[in-house]
Amino acid sequence: MSDDTSKRGPGDAQRINVHEDYEVEYWTRVLGVSEDKLRETVKRVGIMTDDVRKASGKA
Repeated sequence: MSDDTSKRGPGDAQRINVHEDYEVEYWTRVLGVSEDKLRETVKRVGIMTDDVRKASGKA
């Protein structure tokens, strides 16, 4: 199944895919963080949305 890049939100709301530009754009806006901060946080805590929210202070 290919990704539909016309989507404005995540394909899976429980996981953050930093390899899809539209997901990075969505999560940086929702979490109020920079792209660099999002990528660093995902690298540190993993792709699970709840973990990234907690690590970003947005839980």
